[in-house]
Amino acid sequence: MKRMQEVKKKRKLKKWIKVTLAILILIIILFIGIKVYVHFKNDKKTLESKKEKIITTTTKKEEESNSLSMVMVGDCLIHRFVYTDASNGDGTYSFSKMFTEVEPLIKGHDLAFYNQESNIGGKSLGLSAYPRFNSPEEIGDDMVNLGFNLVSLANNHTMDKGEQGVINSVNYWKTKPGVYYTGEALSFEDRESNIKVLEKNGIKYAFFAYTTVTNGLLPPSGKEYLTNIYSKEKVQKDIDKVKDKADLIIVSMHWGEEYTTNPSSNQKQVAKELSEMGVNLVIGNHAHSLQPVEMIDDTLVFYALGNFISAQDTKDKQTGAIVSLNINKDKEGKITFNDIKADLTYTYFKGSSNFKIYPYTKLDNSLLNNYETYYNKYKSVLTRYSDIVEVK
Repeated sequence: MKRMQEVKKKRKLKKWIKVTLAILILIIILFIGIKVYVHFKNDKKTLESKKEKIITTTTKKEEESNSLSMVMVGDCLIHRFVYTDASNGDGTYSFSKMFTEVEPLIKGHDLAFYNQESNIGGKSLGLSAYPRFNSPEEIGDDMVNLGFNLVSLANNHTMDKGEQGVINSVNYWKTKPGVYYTGEALSFEDRESNIKVLEKNGIKYAFFAYTTVTNGLLPPSGKEYLTNIYSKEKVQKDIDKVKDKADLIIVSMHWGEEYTTNPSSNQKQVAKELSEMGVNLVIGNHAHSLQPVEMIDDTLVFYALGNFISAQDTKDKQTGAIVSLNINKDKEGKITFNDIKADLTYTYFKGSSNFKIYPYTKLDNSLLNNYETYYNKYKSVLTRYSDIVEVK
């Protein structure tokens, strides 16, 4: 009897041990299962998060690769009063203080255009102003420091200091990496080598500059490369060299009549020709006053952006525009423009000094009496043909 009871006890103990072990194993399996599930879920979330980041980054990169920001201004015409005001008194010059109020409107763009109307022949040729201009190297330095990287050199003052003036100018601009200058050359071979296509943010672009006015100062026969004088045939040949490679073609045009706010019939004819050749953007200069903006088919044309800086002393000549816009390329390669904005600017000076460029948004009556009336006048000039530009 006693033996039977011990056997029963042993069986119960074994059964309890087996049940306990089974429960422990079940708990362990359950614990491992939960851990594996949580780990898998976290891995899935991480993978999805990474995937989302990759998709977002790729999309953002694709968007960025199809868009360029651009800013443009008009004529940089350095009269004697301007470079005298910039003198440091030791043979060097600093123009940067003249641009501090407009600097934020210019810096930070992918492309930044201006017309260097007074040739930079440098101090070795002797500085001079109207009627034969020659500017110090420092004006180019300060404009590049502002962010300008597209520089037009073809205008009615290109030959003011003859062949040597052009040679000095081109050699100066060759020392500026990242700057795409055009309109002057040292030889026919040099002119050809400067017809090039650059790329930024996935958009390939080419840049040309021509003038229809020369003040009667023509390059010597056989040296026509010194300045780019407009002819339909010449421009067509230039554009033919890049049109199959470039998405965007920009042309600077020195044209029309000075001191007028309406484009001439010649300007309109040339603009039409450029549009038919496939030019996307035409930036006009020479009038020293604002002229309207217009779309001709798919070509955006600014007939004149006025003076950026000069010592000319009427309100028309002291008012210019800083235009910013976005350039977009779609999947088919078509170029479009949007977010086109213009800040009207005023070159202030007192007597023959204290030159400073102000946006109209920072003017008051002490800087320009009745400035609001002038703002309305020049806004209406710029938007006369189209309201595609938002004027600030």
